[in-house]
Amino acid sequence: MAEVRLHVLYPHPTDVDQFEQDYAQHVVLLHEKMQIPADARPYSITRFVTTPLGPPSHHQMFTMPFPSAEALQEAMVSPAMQEVAADAVRISSGGPPVILVGAEHVME
Repeated sequence: MAEVRLHVLYPHPTDVDQFEQDYAQHVVLLHEKMQIPADARPYSITRFVTTPLGPPSHHQMFTMPFPSAEALQEAMVSPAMQEVAADAVRISSGGPPVILVGAEHVME
């Protein structure tokens, strides 16, 4: 079983300050519902920045690894993760977040 990663891409919010406040509470909810210790960060959060090529297509990305596709599926259908997912949609004022699942690909 190969590790997979859940990626959540958030579009540019209509109000960045409000998104930041809401997202901070969203992370608290994630920790509570998924029973992640307060001092643990088994995920990464990437804020995209403007480059010489222009503004990024999305505002932010959340990435969390899971040991297998089965483990991710089990988590995603749990009532706890359903609540977290609904909250992600609620705080995404610029449109619905994009959900992607990926596995590392090794080039030979």
